[in-house]
Amino acid sequence: MAEVFLDTETTGLSFKDGHKIVEIACIETEDLIPTGKVFHKLINPERSVPSDAFKVHGFSEEFLKDKDIFEKVSEEFLNFIKGKKIIIHNASFDLSFLNGELEIIKKETIDKKFVIDSLELARNKFPGLSNSLDALCKRFNIDLSKRTKHNALLDCELLREVYINLKDAKEPKFNLSPVLEQNLSIDKSYNKQIVNISVEEVTKHKDFLKKEIKKNFY
Repeated sequence: MAEVFLDTETTGLSFKDGHKIVEIACIETEDLIPTGKVFHKLINPERSVPSDAFKVHGFSEEFLKDKDIFEKVSEEFLNFIKGKKIIIHNASFDLSFLNGELEIIKKETIDKKFVIDSLELARNKFPGLSNSLDALCKRFNIDLSKRTKHNALLDCELLREVYINLKDAKEPKFNLSPVLEQNLSIDKSYNKQIVNISVEEVTKHKDFLKKEIKKNFY
């Protein structure tokens, strides 16, 4: 089954308090290797963006007002995640917004059975420690230099790297040896020839070493 790493940005902390989604990003992977398929949308929340939220993600009400509303991107979003394992950090937060938006427009909500919460994995692995995405990136030595603001698409890629570390998996490596064997003409007999050195050559070599060691000792 393919995986989807998902993240959202919002106008606030609670959908029940009237806050809305302003950004959705998903990166598709197959066995944790990116397939190149990405879903990324900025969304008009049809409401104001509080200053606290703007400080987090940098999306203003003015910037978002000409973007599509959630209903217009919902079908494409649902098709993108359909039948895939969904990996989210702090899944209860994102799902409360996504399913809240989907319920309003009478669309099928996301079933939790398809969702893996990486925050729960982190809490089990590192009980008592901070397990925010930032903290986990630092713990696993994942580069955070590009994360000057919260950005859903960048956070999806960071989450993929964090998840690989949480699962104690290694980044998949491509084995190119069959390709090399097929395309390169390698002479495997190169090391089978034995060259005999004469006594005279051995003597000259020993004399050379004695002279060079004395000359370059200091």
